[in-house]
This record gives sequence, C-alpha cells and structure tokens, in this order.
Amino acid sequence: MSHPTTRVLAVLEILQSQAQIGGAELAARVGVDRRTLRRYIAMLEEMGIPITTEQGRYGGYRLVPGYKLPPMMFTDEEAQALSLGLIAARGLGLADAAPAIESVQAKLDRVLPSAPRRTISALRESVALQTGDARASADARLLRVLSESAQARRTAALRYRAADGTLTSRDFDPYGLVFRSGRWYVVGHCYLRAGLRTLRLDRVAHAEVTPRAFERPEGFDAVAYLDRAMATLPRAIPVEVMLFTDPQCARRELHPTMGITGEAEGGVLLRGSASDLDWYARELMRLPFRFAVREPGALRVAVAEAALALAAEHGGGPAARSPKAPLRGAGRSRKLD
Repeated sequence: MSHPTTRVLAVLEILQSQAQIGGAELAARVGVDRRTLRRYIAMLEEMGIPITTEQGRYGGYRLVPGYKLPPMMFTDEEAQALSLGLIAARGLGLADAAPAIESVQAKLDRVLPSAPRRTISALRESVALQTGDARASADARLLRVLSESAQARRTAALRYRAADGTLTSRDFDPYGLVFRSGRWYVVGHCYLRAGLRTLRLDRVAHAEVTPRAFERPEGFDAVAYLDRAMATLPRAIPVEVMLFTDPQCARRELHPTMGITGEAEGGVLLRGSASDLDWYARELMRLPFRFAVREPGALRVAVAEAALALAAEHGGGPAARSPKAPLRGAGRSRKLD
C-alpha cells in the first residue's frame, strides 16, 4: 500500500495543477475515500498550505489564489519523455503506484507552458504503449528492495510461494529484474536450488537485504537469460522450422517463447516446443520472411489452415497458397520457479 505521505503530496500537486476540483474526482484520482481525503486536506492545512473548500453541487477544493510552490523546470523534450514514461508505468503492474503517477503528471501539468502542455495532454489521451497488460500485481516495495539488493551486490533473504502454494525461505543473489508478458521477474542465483533461477515477483511474500556480498557474473544479461529460459521450457510437442533470413532479423521478429535459433545453411534453424500448434502457426504466419516447417507434420497442417483462413479473410481463394511451399508469414532450458 502507498505511504500516506505519497498520497498527501499527490493531493497537493493536483490542487496546484487545477483551479478547482470536486471532492469525488480528487478522491478517485488519489485512490482514497472522501473521508480519508478530508483528513489529507486537514494535514495540508496544518502544514500551512492555504486550501479553500467550496460547498454545494459545483463546489470543491482549491488553493488560495496566488499560492504556488516553486516549480520544477523541464525542457519540452524532458517533459515528453517523462509523460511517455508515465504512460508506460501505468501498465507495469505495480501495486498502489497510481497516486505517485498522478502526482508526477500533475507536476508536469503545473510547470509546463501552454504549448508543450497541450502536446503532453495529446500524448496522454492518444498514445498506448504495448507493455503487455499486467497479469499479476507486483509490490512496489519488493521491486525497490530487490533492485537495491542487485545494485549493492548484497544477497536478499526471501520468502517465496511456489505454484502449488508451498512457502519456502531462501537466500537469493538478484542479478536483474525484468518486466515481461505482464509479469515482473527477478533473475539470479538461488541458494536453495544451488543454481540460476527465475522467480516471479508476485510470488515473493517478503524480501530484505542482508549484509552478505555477492559477485554478479561479468556481462550477465537478465533479459537474454529470461528469454532463453522461456524459449526452452519443455512443452508437449517438439518443433523445428527453417527460417530463410539472417540471425539478427530472426531474433528481432520471433516471439521469445517460440524457441532458440542457430545458424544453418541457407538461413536460420528454429528449435523449440509447443503446447498449442494453432498459436505457433499464427506466430509463424506473422513473420515477414519465408519459412519451412520441418517437424511436426501437424504444424504444417496448422500453418496451411492458418494460411487458408488468412486468404479467405482477405478475399483470396482456397488455393491462394500451397502448404507444401515455403511460406511467408507474419509458439517455450532454463528453470523457472
């Protein structure tokens, strides 16, 4: 839960950015009920902030005219970068982050001249970033503790709940944190499992930094490790596909869970496994280069059916594409706890 001070400051910033705002709207933006909002208003007044309360249907809260805190100054480019960052932050699944985001947005609205403020408003209303909808909420405090642990190279003591609900205690050296496919993960060395592991933050019940120091492997890339871990998770059906492109393009275009790639004569060989061949076929059809399914045969059938469906959708006939020819298209061994 957000600290009350964060919410009180958010109230102040919103009041500074607007001439007047209704109590219901202000409470909703900060994420509290009306009674709590009145308590926050009283706290601000005790701090010497002059707030006027207007009763009635068109009433609300406003600062005494002329009262302003010294503004923070941003260039237009800095303000735009911050606004885009806030748009992204709203989709990162951090519990109780909304008041802090609203507070920062209100600061931007307060300090910017009218022209860049219009640009920021347009960005806020029209831009959507595909960060992936958060599928599990992560505690912002855990993110702070584990990032500080990683930066300081100090082991973290965790209580972790496995998929079956079992709660274990373990020491963990966090090498990096990654937001991927709607979830936060921490990658590092697990002393309980005696090896590299990837843990989901929404399953971490508690974390604290210990005095024990650790060394992070030179050049360790948490994102690359997680991608490989996801790509090599064992699934029911082995898959092998020849991609007629270069390795860099293949890595850029492939969904990370489809498998791992290696150079081969004439292109790139994709090896992976799948539990849903229809999904894997659709992902292949999105690739911007030709490919040929080596195995399994059922995937070739799924690709052919996807091609026919796509042709029908765009007005083509059933013979629009031969399933035997290499197709142009548009699918998860590291261990995850």
